[in-house]
Amino acid sequence: MRKKIAVILWLVLISAVNCFAVPPPVEAIKTDIVTIAVQQQHDPVNPHSKSALAIHFQLRKNWHFYASAETAPGGMNLKIKPTDGEIIRFSEPVFPQSQLYFDKSSGKKLQVFSDTFTVYLPFRSDDTKTISTKDIIENINVSIKGAVCSDVQCRMPDFGDLSTKIRISLDTTMGEAEFTVPAEKSHGIPVRTTTYQRRISSAWGALLLAFLAGLSLNIMPCVWPVLPIIVMRIVEHAKHSKGKSVALGLAFCLGILLFFACLAGANIILQVFYGTVLQWGDQFRNPVFVAGMAFLLVILALFMFGVFTIVLPSSVTSKSSSGKGVMGSVGMGFLAAILSTPCSFAILAAAFAWAQAQPLLLATVAIMVIGLGMAVPYAILTSMPSLLKKTPKPGRWMELFKQAIGFVLFGIAVKMITALPQNRIDGVLYFTVVLSFCLWMWGNWVNFSTPKFRKWLVRIIASALAVAGGWVFLSVPTDELINWQKYDADLIERALAADKPVVIKFTADWCLSCHAVEKTVYSREDIAQLIKEKKVLAIKADTTTKDLPATVALKNLYNEPGVPVSMLFIPGEREPIRWNGIFFADELKEHLEKLK
Repeated sequence: MRKKIAVILWLVLISAVNCFAVPPPVEAIKTDIVTIAVQQQHDPVNPHSKSALAIHFQLRKNWHFYASAETAPGGMNLKIKPTDGEIIRFSEPVFPQSQLYFDKSSGKKLQVFSDTFTVYLPFRSDDTKTISTKDIIENINVSIKGAVCSDVQCRMPDFGDLSTKIRISLDTTMGEAEFTVPAEKSHGIPVRTTTYQRRISSAWGALLLAFLAGLSLNIMPCVWPVLPIIVMRIVEHAKHSKGKSVALGLAFCLGILLFFACLAGANIILQVFYGTVLQWGDQFRNPVFVAGMAFLLVILALFMFGVFTIVLPSSVTSKSSSGKGVMGSVGMGFLAAILSTPCSFAILAAAFAWAQAQPLLLATVAIMVIGLGMAVPYAILTSMPSLLKKTPKPGRWMELFKQAIGFVLFGIAVKMITALPQNRIDGVLYFTVVLSFCLWMWGNWVNFSTPKFRKWLVRIIASALAVAGGWVFLSVPTDELINWQKYDADLIERALAADKPVVIKFTADWCLSCHAVEKTVYSREDIAQLIKEKKVLAIKADTTTKDLPATVALKNLYNEPGVPVSMLFIPGEREPIRWNGIFFADELKEHLEKLK
C-alpha cells in the first residue's frame, strides 16, 4: 500500500512540474537552469537565398552566461557553433548586446548574457550546388558550450547538440520572416515574441512541488519509528480533551517547521556572509554526519526490538502539564524531520537545487513550504477527532509492525555505513557492536526495582564502554606513516642479501588484534621515523585469505600459527626477532635504534 502511495505521489510531482512550465518546441534543450530552443526564420527556404536560425535562451533569474572570452573565467564564455550541411553554409553568429555584471569573488565587472536573449545564426544555400530535386532536407546540429553561473555557484552542463531540419524547396515562396536578424552584433533590436517565450512564472509551480515533496516525507521509512509514538499520544489525549489533542498535534507540526526554519536560516547565513549555498546532500559528504545518522538508526532499531526503552519525562507524558507536554511534542516533530533526511535525498535535493537559484526571500519560503507539506497531515489528523476514532485498536500487530520496522532501519543504517570511506567502515561497524552492547546493558541489566546505586553503576559502566569504544574505533584514520610494500619473497631475499634490515608485519582484515597493532605500534611517529632513517624495508604481509603468498609463507616458511606477527630481520643475524603480541612498540624501537 505504501509503495502505491509513493508511486502516486511521484507521478503527482512530475505532473506538477509539467503543469507550470510551457513545454518548449521539440527542438529544444531544457535543464533546471536554462531552456534553449531553436527557431527558423523561414520554412521552407528557397535555393540560393539567405535565412537564419534563432537560438533562444531562457535563463532562471540570477543566472548568466559569460559573454566575453577575455573576461570569462577559464575562457568558458558562451560558444555556439553550427555544423554546415551539404548545401547550407553558416556565417558568424550574431550575439545580443551583453550586460555588465559585478563579480564579487574577483571584484571585476564582467560581460554576461542573462534572463531571455537570442543568438542568431545567419546562413545561405551554396550557390555552387545544383538543386535537382523538389525538396531537400538538411539536418543541422548546433553545439552549445559555456559555464552557467549565479552569484554563488557555477555549473558546466553538457548541453549536447541542438538539432533542427532545414527544408529547401524549389516550388515555394519564402513568406514573412518570423524574426529580423540585426545587422550589427552590438544591436538591441527587439525580437518578435514567440509562444514558448511567454512563460508562466515558475515560482508558484515550484512552491507546489516543494509542498508535495514535504508531504511525501511522511511515507519515508526513516520517519516511521516516531510515528507510532506520536500518533498513540495524540489518540490517548483525544479521549480526554479535544483542545489538548489539537495543541499536541500543532506542537508536533511546529517541531517540523522549526527544523526547516533552521535549514532556511543556515541558507541565509551561508549566502549572505560566506557567499556559498546550502546544497542538500553536502551533509552526506561528511563522514561524521553519515556515521552519526547510521548510529541513530541503529539505536532506533534496537528500541523497536525492545532492547531498551525510552522513558519520557513526566513533563512530556503528564496529562496535567500541557505546556511541557507541548514542548515534548515539539521535540518529537523536530526529530521526525531529522529522521526524514536519509531517506529523502532525491526529493529534497531537487527542491533545494531550485531554491539556491532564487532570491533569499523566495528560497526561504520554498524551504519552509517543504516543512509545511510534511506537517499538514498531522494538523489535519489532530483537528478532526472523527479520523482518530478510525485508527486501528492497539494489539499484537503493533508490536510485530514495530519490530519489522526495526529491520528496515537496520537496512538503511547498513546502506549508510557502506557509503562511508573504505578506511572508516571497519571502525564504524565495530563501534556499532559496542554501542548495541552498551544499550543492551542500559536497558536489560537494571529495572525499576534495581537499587539506585546499582542502577547508576551499570549505566556509568555502559556509558564508559561506549566512550572507550568510540575512542578506539572512531578515531579519524591517518595516512600510513610507513611506506609499506606488498609481500614479495624475492624482494625480501634481495634486501637480506644486500645486508638491508627488513620488518614484516603479518596481518589480516578480519584480525582485530592486527588493527590494534597498527594503532599501538606502527602509528607511532618515532617508530616510523626510525624505519625511514635506518632504511628498513617495510613489508605488509596480508594473510586475509588462505591462497595469498604471505599466508603460505607464514605457515610453511616461518611456522607461525596465526596473526598478528611482526618480524625484524637484522643484517648478520640468522633468525628474525619475532613479536606475537600487541604491546611491543618499545622493544621494536630499541632494536631499530641499534641498527647502523
